[in-house]
This record gives sequence, C-alpha cells and structure tokens, in this order.
Amino acid sequence: MVLGVAVPQFDAHVDDELSANVTAYLFSGGPEAARTVLSVIAGSLITVTSLTFSLTVVTLQLASSQFSPRLLRTFTRDRLVHVSLGLLLGTFTYAVTVLRTVRASLSDHEAFVPQLAVTGTYLLALVSVMTLVLFLAHLARQIRVEWMLREVHADATVTMGRVLTDAPGPGTTAPIAPHAPPEAVPLCATASGFFTSLDESTLLTAAIKAGAVVQIDRCPGDSLIAGTPIAHTWPFTAAGPMTDTDRNTLQTCIGVAVDIGFERTAAQDIAFGLRQIVDVTIKALSPGVNDPTTAVHGLGHISALLCTAARKDLGPRLLRDHDDQIRVVLRRPTFTELLELAIAQPRRYGKADPHVLARIAMLLREVAWVAVTPEQHHAIADQIERLAAAISRQDFDDIEHRRLHDQIKDVRRALIGRWPSTTTS
Repeated sequence: MVLGVAVPQFDAHVDDELSANVTAYLFSGGPEAARTVLSVIAGSLITVTSLTFSLTVVTLQLASSQFSPRLLRTFTRDRLVHVSLGLLLGTFTYAVTVLRTVRASLSDHEAFVPQLAVTGTYLLALVSVMTLVLFLAHLARQIRVEWMLREVHADATVTMGRVLTDAPGPGTTAPIAPHAPPEAVPLCATASGFFTSLDESTLLTAAIKAGAVVQIDRCPGDSLIAGTPIAHTWPFTAAGPMTDTDRNTLQTCIGVAVDIGFERTAAQDIAFGLRQIVDVTIKALSPGVNDPTTAVHGLGHISALLCTAARKDLGPRLLRDHDDQIRVVLRRPTFTELLELAIAQPRRYGKADPHVLARIAMLLREVAWVAVTPEQHHAIADQIERLAAAISRQDFDDIEHRRLHDQIKDVRRALIGRWPSTTTS
C-alpha cells in the first residue's frame, strides 16, 4: 500500500524528465489501457490468492487426517507459503492502490498515467505467476510423507544437539544429582498446559538468592495442571527450614521461568520429534489408512533418532553457582522412556504385520550397537523380550515365525556383542 501511494507520486515528478531510452521499456498506454491492465492484474491475483489459500487448507486437512495433527506446525511455519501468500496479496493491494491514481483528461485537469507504477505492477504480476508455479511444486512435495518425516527428523536432531551434550566417555564418572529430602517444599505450576521451555538463568539466579536447591520434576513436553507440584526446593545448607519469603520468591520465579503453552514445541522438548514420527507410524497402521510401508519408513527415522539420543547425556541437567555447587536439577527424559515411547505403540498396533515387527527388531539391533550405558542395555533387553512375546502370540505361518525369531536372535547377539554380560532368555 505504501508503494502504491509513493510510486505514483514519484512518477508525477520524474515522468517528464525520463529519456526515450528509459520510456521505451515502460508502459506507454493511455488512461483506459492502464485501468484495464491494473484491473485485470488485480482481479486475477485475488482469484489466484483464493486458490492458493484453498490448496493450503486442503494440505493442512490432509496432513491432519492422514498423518498427524501435530504435523500442522511444519506447514504453518513454512517460509515459502508465507512468501507466496504475502506476494500475491501485496501485488493485489499495490495494483488497486495504483489504480486510484490513473485519471483521464478533463477540463479541470490533464490525464495522468503513472508509467513506472503500472510497469511495476506488470513486473510484480510476472513474479507472482512464477511464485505460484513454485508454490504448487512445493505443495506437491510437502504432502509427501517422506518429506514430512525428513523435516520432523531434522528438527528433532537439531533440538537434541541444542539441548543435550555428548555422553561422557568410558571411565568418566557422571556427577550425582542431589535428591529431594523428605522436608523439601513443593513448587506448583501457575497455569495449565504443556511445559514448553525453561529459562535456566532466571531459575538459577533465584535459587542462589534464596539460598536453596531447586529440583524440576517435569520435562519439557509434559502436561502441567495449575496448582499441582512440578518442582521441589530445600535449603542449600542445613542452617534451618526454608522461610516463607524464600518459598514465595521461588514460587514466583517458577511462574516466570517455566513457559507453559497449549501445544508442544521443539524448543527444548527432545521427545517431541519422536512423538510426531510415532504418530505418523501408528496412523499408517490404522485400518482406515492401512499403509504399513509408511510405518516401516517411520520406524527407520525413529531408529536414527534413538541412535542419536543414545550417544547423548540423558542424565539430569545440573546448574551450578559460581562456587561450582549444584543449585538447580533439571529432569530430562531417560533413554528407557524414549525407547518406550518409540516402540510401545508401533509394537501394539503393528503386531499383526510381520514386516512391521521385523523393522522393530532391526531397530532394536541398530540401537543395541550404539548403546553406551547399562541403563540403555537393560532397556533394550526388556524391549527384546516384549517383542519376542508379541511375536509368539501372533497367528503367523511357520516361515514367518522362524524368520522373525531369527531376527530376535540377531538382536540378542548384537546386544551380547556390545555387552558380554547380557543374559536374555
């Protein structure tokens, strides 16, 4: 709109001073021709914009019903969609604004055709057409499940790299996190919703000022209910019980430092990406969709994310003061919890498909080869036995049963190869 007002005014000052070499490339028609061009461009663009909005809504509906409603964030934040809709609406607004400045020759004023402004409208229309073609090609790629899984996988990997550190090397002793004593005071959530992120510096500063230790008992991604405990605090020294002032200060800080929203985000939630891919996997296994191939592809992405998580330090995050004393303990999902999230529902809903069960077995074998801690080894061993039990209960033919049990044996051998002390039945 600003350009639609400013460019015609600029035209009025410079049109008579432009050389013939420049005007040869500018719009040279009269007022009626200019009105026609601007009207056609404006009318066409508003029609194309309506079509673009419709296609976007259809894509969102397809993603929600066919894959998972939690994938809508991937589409709504797509930069090309934003640019395409903005350019189409901006060109329409520019053309309509320029149209009001075109006037014919009358007794009280002479004709005026803003040559630069009309030429700019024409150029913007060409760019809009090319953008529409790119948008349609992009949309066709967006609705492919492979593209969506790749995007979620990439986001989850970035989140893990940002939030988690590498696992300590062999022989390194991990610091022991303090546990809340019986006299610890609970701190409650100030609102209901999802735990989306935490301001660590604010919470650490408040804990130091209050002379306390704070332990956050919930992880980003958890559902919180207002008035229920999400943390505990206790005095840093044994000088005496915590005062009401210190407790109230920390409770106020919890309300400021803990960000609560009505949907999960990938800001600090390392399990959110897994949750999205698991949703796509189990949706593909539903009778209404019945697409086990997509489920197998999803399990491949799940395996890659679990292998990434296995190489990270999933222990509690410890925030220290200037004297290197632990003042804040932040809970994070354990590897056992992530493995349960990744496998439990696909195993339950895909137990009738031998290909899905075979991919779950391969997933466990892949994760077994990168497991680095006893906790991970025990979690994998437990999932192996649960998978073997699920396979035994299915009514497969002898060849399928034998093939699946052979794969279970391969997983056990891989686990024993990495952990010789492992004993599985």
